[in-house]
Amino acid sequence: MSERANFSGLSWISIVRLGLVQAALGAIVVLVTSTLNRVMVVELSLPAILPGVLVALHYGVQVLRPRLGFGSDMGGRRTPWIIGGMALLAAGGVAAAAATALMAGHRMLGIALAVPAYAAVGIGVGAAGTSLLVLMAKQVAARRRAPAATILWLLMIFGIAISATVAGKLLEPFSITRLVTVTAEIAGAAFILAVVALWGIERAEAQAPAAVQNSPTFFAALREIWAETQARRFAIFVFVSMLAYSAQELILEPFAGAVFHMTPGQTAQLTGAQHGGVMLGMLLVAIGGGLAGDRWARAMRTATIGGCAASAAALFAIAVGGLLAPAWPLRASVFILGAANGAFAVSAIGSMMGLANQGRGQREGVRMGLWGAAQALAFGAGGIFGTGASDVFRSVFGAPAPAYAAVFSLEALLFVIAARLAASVFQGRASTVTEKSTSRGHAAATQGVPA
Repeated sequence: MSERANFSGLSWISIVRLGLVQAALGAIVVLVTSTLNRVMVVELSLPAILPGVLVALHYGVQVLRPRLGFGSDMGGRRTPWIIGGMALLAAGGVAAAAATALMAGHRMLGIALAVPAYAAVGIGVGAAGTSLLVLMAKQVAARRRAPAATILWLLMIFGIAISATVAGKLLEPFSITRLVTVTAEIAGAAFILAVVALWGIERAEAQAPAAVQNSPTFFAALREIWAETQARRFAIFVFVSMLAYSAQELILEPFAGAVFHMTPGQTAQLTGAQHGGVMLGMLLVAIGGGLAGDRWARAMRTATIGGCAASAAALFAIAVGGLLAPAWPLRASVFILGAANGAFAVSAIGSMMGLANQGRGQREGVRMGLWGAAQALAFGAGGIFGTGASDVFRSVFGAPAPAYAAVFSLEALLFVIAARLAASVFQGRASTVTEKSTSRGHAAATQGVPA
């Protein structure tokens, strides 16, 4: 059984410590994807497409997540992969800052260095992030997964906020040399925090020697996971839902400015209201999941499907509201959208932790890596989809309000599809458990390993 009756799992202190690892990861990533982005465009007057392509690269290389997860499956321990990923992430972040500094005097040489640097950032995020989620999936008790997912997410946001604030203060007065120094200091501190927070948490996994000796190649393992109906459906659900989730991020403030004639300060406050809603949605799911007890899986199913459906309704309301501007209560609609997004995101992560242990054994890393790759690709495509669709519809309609209404309606449709996909994932759970039992029985017969 994947959930032992007497399994108490990690303590709350250990869960918070793992959350600090996620905070450290976010602290480095925000410098690369946000601060360096601004420096290239504003201080160095480079085309905005350059940081856009580099950030897309850092998402694109995360298709390697299943392979990284497979490596941690074969080793039986996740800690070395988390620490190694954090080391590569920190080194890539410093190299990206150095490449940005080099662009000031040697543009092409700096860009040439930035490509492997951003690739290293993406691979580091993939290795550390995938193995961290697998570690939580295997060692956090089911009843604590929803609160654990919330802690992980909130601490990541905390890490991003602290890193951005500290970097902002240390970069004054700004200089290219100071940029590299500050990035190195924050990356080093984040890496040390991750190592200290992770130290001694992981219990050794009992892995049968015969299973390791007869382990398949990565592509064979990936085919096995893709053949699992539930894992495949969940990967598609993650891609569709995260595509809808990320597509609205880059167009919400421009929409509010163009259609509701809000000032930059007002649109920033609107984004703040959305993030407040996200935190509320997360906390409600965390509390509900913690109180659900043995009905934890059902609670996550309800929150995942309900969160997607509510996100669709909120996006459609915003689409309609744009046509009725300025009378529509946009701030309230955006807050509700944030709450629905937060509920679905945390419940999806909680479900991910539970589903990682369903299906063929010793494939948790590949399974989690597949879902992580789907999420990374969706985030990479989401910004292009949202902004590109708004440009296309604006040329078609000749006015911003109906153009944005069309885009938000498409995103709402994606969330409706995601809700249906989520329902199919959980409906197939019983057949997947049966499949797991059959595969374990086959392994016991062929390898002499207890099922």
